[in-house]
Amino acid sequence: MAEALRDAGLNVERQAAVPIAYKNIVIDNAFRIDLLVERQLVVELKSVERMAPVHGKQLLTYLRLLELPLGLLINFGQETFRDGVKRVANNYFASSRQ
Repeated sequence: MAEALRDAGLNVERQAAVPIAYKNIVIDNAFRIDLLVERQLVVELKSVERMAPVHGKQLLTYLRLLELPLGLLINFGQETFRDGVKRVANNYFASSRQ
């Protein structure tokens, strides 16, 4: 999947590290996300018979830590690809002020 996205001209990072910071303690490699597309879209890949609520919560956690608005949860274990794709939105809004 990453190669196909790269072939389309997109910047894709595989197994991108997600850091956690809490009270001046930083853990650089706390989590690893499957794909980070253009540093804007998190794609979490699964291959399970049935999705569990924890899968969506996992993706939402990544979105919140990275302060990103949108992610895709893709499960290749579903009968059709369409059934295996779920869009997850974070309620994060980027400030226009810097």
